[in-house]
Amino acid sequence: MLVFLDFEASSLGKRSYPIEVAWIFEDGEREAHLIRPAPGWTDWDEAAEAMHHIARATLEAQGTPHDEVARRMIDRLSGHDLLASAPSWDGKWLSALLRAAGLPRHALRLRGTDEARRACAAAILRGVVPPDRLSATVADLLAVVEARAKARAPVHRALADAEDEWAHWNAVRAAAQEQAAALSRP
Repeated sequence: MLVFLDFEASSLGKRSYPIEVAWIFEDGEREAHLIRPAPGWTDWDEAAEAMHHIARATLEAQGTPHDEVARRMIDRLSGHDLLASAPSWDGKWLSALLRAAGLPRHALRLRGTDEARRACAAAILRGVVPPDRLSATVADLLAVVEARAKARAPVHRALADAEDEWAHWNAVRAAAQEQAAALSRP
């Protein structure tokens, strides 16, 4: 099953670490965790805090220990197709979390939501759009849905941003189904 995942982090620096993670399954089931920093995780950027509004003191007081969050992710997300809007950044923070918990850093892998949206539209339109037009038709459909989605700015909270990616994927799916139905009519 597809899972849309997002992290918030201490900064965008080399020594940054995850401070919040959330995911939403394609069926709508969702989960979010504030992450108590691991020992040695000291990087902190006030500008990042101004965006996500999560204070380090909040993480220390209310966050779930990093190793518990990592184990929960392995337990809950293994075997699913994990998607992130910024897989290189989110992958960095996922890797940092898993390593700090003593777990294999590649136990979970991410791929981009753009790729998943394209694959979803293509799978729905394949068979109703001629093969030589499929790529262009999918690109046009994605551009239309993307233009509508541009109005929504990221909230910079893990659950809200994961939900936004899920909603965007659902909008692509619905638009592709509509177009397929219209093209299938005699």
